[in-house]
Amino acid sequence: MDNKEFTGKTVEEAVEEGLKELNLTAEEVEVTVLDEGKKKLFGSVPARVSLTPKTKKTDGERAVKFLEGLLAQLGVSAQPELVGEEEKIEINLSSESVKGIIGRRGEIIDAIQILAGAVANTGRRDYKRVVVDCGNYREEREETLKRVAEKLAAKAVRIGKRVRLEPMNPYERRIIHAALAENGEVTTKSEGKEPARFVVIIPKNMRRNDRFGNDRGDKNRRGYGNKGGKDRKFGERKPYPKREMPAEGTPESSGTSLHRDSSNSGYKKGGFSGFFGTYLGKEDETEE
Repeated sequence: MDNKEFTGKTVEEAVEEGLKELNLTAEEVEVTVLDEGKKKLFGSVPARVSLTPKTKKTDGERAVKFLEGLLAQLGVSAQPELVGEEEKIEINLSSESVKGIIGRRGEIIDAIQILAGAVANTGRRDYKRVVVDCGNYREEREETLKRVAEKLAAKAVRIGKRVRLEPMNPYERRIIHAALAENGEVTTKSEGKEPARFVVIIPKNMRRNDRFGNDRGDKNRRGYGNKGGKDRKFGERKPYPKREMPAEGTPESSGTSLHRDSSNSGYKKGGFSGFFGTYLGKEDETEE
């Protein structure tokens, strides 16, 4: 839109009249005062202003503007630059202290990227991915993650168990999933909750019980219910403890039955059949 001139008794009135006609706010236009106007003895000269609508910033430009203010507040000497914003919004940070911006394992630059993404997607219906890079860190990190993914996938197949990676942000998890998408020996999935969500590599040659996790698989391999995890094979019967018969002269409290001797006031040891008689409820069976 071209600039337009508006008049009023004062500059303020001229600006107000122009904003009303253009249906814009004061933040959306640039004001140029052409004549402040003046009063004369007979009549007056109206004030004249020119209003030029500001060009609306794109999502990427708004993110860059935000990062300029954020980095200044943090005292970080870096200049954000919009690289592209077609499929995704790409912003590059130029700085002499690259390590200071990236941080340990990319913690600082990842935080900056999250904030830039929130600003760029404000008011959008569909989310647009935002990537903030510095010193080619993203490309080098992506290559590292791909190598790690292939190495751990080979390990998972070799040992026949699930392999869990360290917690990663959504961007890095997508790299792992994409790197192993064409691998016919493993599958991948994300588990856990943010910010500690991680990727698990699952080999296709793994036992069915192990797919629920290493703990359950280990329990089944040790033998469920086997105390101490002894090397007892699945299905093997545990030997039943033998009942020892009491020695001669065992008192009445022993587990065998005692028969009353009619010729003697004491007791004498009975046969094995007496044990079953007592067990079945014949407590005072006398000799015939």
